[in-house]
This record gives sequence, structure tokens and C-alpha cells, in this order.
Amino acid sequence: MEDIFKAFASVPPPKKKIHTVTIQGQEIEVSLQKKLEIQQAGEYAFIIKDGKIEPKPKKKAVVKYPVLVKAEIGAHFHDGDPYWIDRVDKEGYQWQIKSE
Repeated sequence: MEDIFKAFASVPPPKKKIHTVTIQGQEIEVSLQKKLEIQQAGEYAFIIKDGKIEPKPKKKAVVKYPVLVKAEIGAHFHDGDPYWIDRVDKEGYQWQIKSE
């Protein structure tokens, strides 16, 4: 019975798990919470800035909406409703997306 206790006493303590992630080709040691966050979003969604791991800045989507403008040939509307076209003729209106 003493042999079992001696064997347990001689067993080395378990090594602490090292959590690493690869961002921009660099392997970095991080905490478990940070590793799980990076895995959930994907390693491509993070960058290294000033030695710290930060999420990539998100690009704002630029949405251009069409505008109703007067044109040489365009639509004439029924009772002024721009979604109910009566006919297409000279000096009507057109939907156009304005360029910057």
C-alpha cells in the first residue's frame, strides 16, 4: 500500500496549459477567454497593434439611394405617385443614383 502512495508522491505536477493564437503570422500566448473570443470571431478578424491584439476596424457600408430627377425622356406619374407610372414620354422623371 505504501508503494502506491510513493508512486503518487513521485508523479510530477501537471503542466499548465499554454493557450496560443496565430495572428498575422505571429504566434502569441493569450488567456483562455481571449483565445475563445478569437476562435469564435476567427483569427482573421483581429490585428496586432502596438503589441496588443485588437479587433480589425469594420468598414462602414456606403449606401447610395436613388433620387427622382427631371430628365429629357422619363416617366409621368398617375396622381403624382412616383411608384405608379402612367406613361413614359418627353420631359418626365427618372430614378438616378447620384455619384459623388
